[in-house]
Amino acid sequence: MPHWLEVGLRTLLALVVLFIITKALGKRQISQLSLFEYITGISIGNIAGYISIDTDTEWYVGILSLAVWAAVSVGAEKLTVHSKKARDLIDGKAAVLIEKGNVVEKNLAKERLTVDELLGVLRDNSVFRLADVEFALMEPSGKVNVMLKSEKQPLVREDIGMQPAENLPAQTVIIDNKIMEKPLRDSGYNEQWLRKELHRMRIKYEDVFMAQIDDQGELLVDLYDPEDEGKKK
Repeated sequence: MPHWLEVGLRTLLALVVLFIITKALGKRQISQLSLFEYITGISIGNIAGYISIDTDTEWYVGILSLAVWAAVSVGAEKLTVHSKKARDLIDGKAAVLIEKGNVVEKNLAKERLTVDELLGVLRDNSVFRLADVEFALMEPSGKVNVMLKSEKQPLVREDIGMQPAENLPAQTVIIDNKIMEKPLRDSGYNEQWLRKELHRMRIKYEDVFMAQIDDQGELLVDLYDPEDEGKKK
């Protein structure tokens, strides 16, 4: 078999196996990965690369290595779900960085964060005064969550005795110049009402790219870009 063809087939095989493993391991955002999951992802990617180009090694050896990594990762994930001790060992614990406006220096050092980095994280959370913070915790994923002191938190309806209104998602009733019948029915309206509203707004139905009905019964319309020559079929 030509070398180039073997590399192509091995690469295709590695991609298929990687796809299967990724589906089995589930999907998380990079910022949500634990340290163990991060290491597993890097290792599996490197092994897949070797399977693709290292033709001196039998392909099934690489597949076996990928399978072992995947099995260990799935096993560790199941173990962390059922065991608090395993979860703390593998994923780590949340660390309190700020408590009642005071920095917990030992936890800051443990997480290898400088004061400048901590202040930068607070600014990312729209906090510019250390004294305004009740608690700041670094989660096992590395994300820092900040809770302001009660007097610094924004006012909400409950604070002034107002009952918060129920917000329902808007129903999309037109997509790409096509009426979505079920969302239109779910919103309590029909096609006749929809066309009448468009006429009242002096909008041609053919010009509508997307339209939604909010929980107040208001029709919100987005028109085609007039420079898009292919907008109408």
